[in-house]
Amino acid sequence: MNERKSESSWAVSALIVLLTLVALYAPRFTFTVKPEVTVSTQSVLPSVQLWLSTQDRRLKLAQQPDIEMTARGTLPADVVIDVNKKYQTMVGFGAAMTDSSAWLLQNKLNWLRRRELLHELYGPPPNLGLNMMRLTIGASDFSLKPYTLDDVPLGQVDPQLSHFNVTANLKDVIPTVREVLSIDPDLHIIASPWSAPAWMKTSDNLISGELLEQYESTYADYLVKYLDAYRGYGIPIFALTVQNEPAFEPITYPGMGMPAATRARIVSQYLGPKLAARPQKTQILEWDHNWSHPEQPLSVLADPNAARYIDGVAWHCYEGSQYAQGRVHRAYPQKDVYISECSGGDWASAANGELLWFTRNLLITGTRQWARGVVYWNLVLDEQHGPHFGGCALCKGMITIDSRTGVISRNDEYYAIAHFSKFVLPGAVRVGSTATEDKGIDNVAFQNASDGSIVLVVANSNAVARSVSVEEGQTRFEYTMPPESVATFEWNPRQASAWIQRAIWWVKKPR
Repeated sequence: MNERKSESSWAVSALIVLLTLVALYAPRFTFTVKPEVTVSTQSVLPSVQLWLSTQDRRLKLAQQPDIEMTARGTLPADVVIDVNKKYQTMVGFGAAMTDSSAWLLQNKLNWLRRRELLHELYGPPPNLGLNMMRLTIGASDFSLKPYTLDDVPLGQVDPQLSHFNVTANLKDVIPTVREVLSIDPDLHIIASPWSAPAWMKTSDNLISGELLEQYESTYADYLVKYLDAYRGYGIPIFALTVQNEPAFEPITYPGMGMPAATRARIVSQYLGPKLAARPQKTQILEWDHNWSHPEQPLSVLADPNAARYIDGVAWHCYEGSQYAQGRVHRAYPQKDVYISECSGGDWASAANGELLWFTRNLLITGTRQWARGVVYWNLVLDEQHGPHFGGCALCKGMITIDSRTGVISRNDEYYAIAHFSKFVLPGAVRVGSTATEDKGIDNVAFQNASDGSIVLVVANSNAVARSVSVEEGQTRFEYTMPPESVATFEWNPRQASAWIQRAIWWVKKPR
């Protein structure tokens, strides 16, 4: 037996017992109060903590003075929160560790600065608390060169996958992800291929083409070998998608078309059974493409042989409406919803900043439409929107690292996600809140499982200040939001016991 571990477990148990005794018996120690002294109702109501960002970047997740709650009263409120209406349980928020992001972190920052930045991003609150990540299986447009994990000379094939290797990831991606896992061992990773090896494709090229039907089983083996290879480096994969953006064949970077019928066949006949037989659980997410074509995942989920192996649907933000997520969820409510990619950029529509768009369209509406997790595209890019191989020439990372000086900048997307990830803890449940988009404000509410605290995120898209009133239970507060701003409000209806609940939650949290 490990004596230190035993002593540590005893100490933790003793702490829980002590906290429980305090919670049970502390109320017995009371002071006599003279009858003529009255206690203000307001003094026993919880106060609301507030963090604020503005589109003009004057405020960036700046904590503001607490707001005092009052008794509910009879006046109507803009936002009524109902914690008894429970929706999806949240997994978290994150960004993609593309080849480009990992290369920049490894080559443009020294060990200490990289460690500090990764801890800021993935450490628990008050750090950013990111706990999701996307990896590319082989190259994407944000790689320094095109490759897959089983490349052979032109004209040759490798159906036994004897040349499979992850050598291309050993210098940058794998060590960087391992660093992140040392900070957050509970990291949830979604992995997506951009292309099968060229010898598996109709084009005999990494660019464009489709998967040859004769290699569908081999392709499933290729994905399973990726899981095993990464697990061998201590990197577990939470979920796989069969193909990134399967309805698009890019002409400047690796990609591959994959119709719904092909995806259903690969999952039902090959990948699904292979993963189901493994002791380590890896989920399969369908689609991994835009909101504009909900009929695609609906078609695959309509195949019962494929649907039995599919855990959820992944979405991208570049076309269509977030409400497609809700449409598919209503048809298949047992399937989870994730947003697996969305990028900001230096395009014309972003001239005045992207804080509001990402908060309102991606994070608020995305989670109101059932997303359990939201994953941004590149975690890190440089001042030239790269390095990249073809593809998007104006995309931005959440973080910009100047390739010449190493200076780190935090972009609008960083603050939009921070308004959620620092406060909405893993296991939080989205709860009922009044829809308010018709008033130029948008909101979504959550309740943390750790201590029962409530988190409300509100975006004011109006060009003028907007007073917002909020009711929850028997309490109420009001706040005037600045023009074009985002606010995160947090409070605990059971303030007195909240610290005990959170302490016990952290102790019992699965490791």
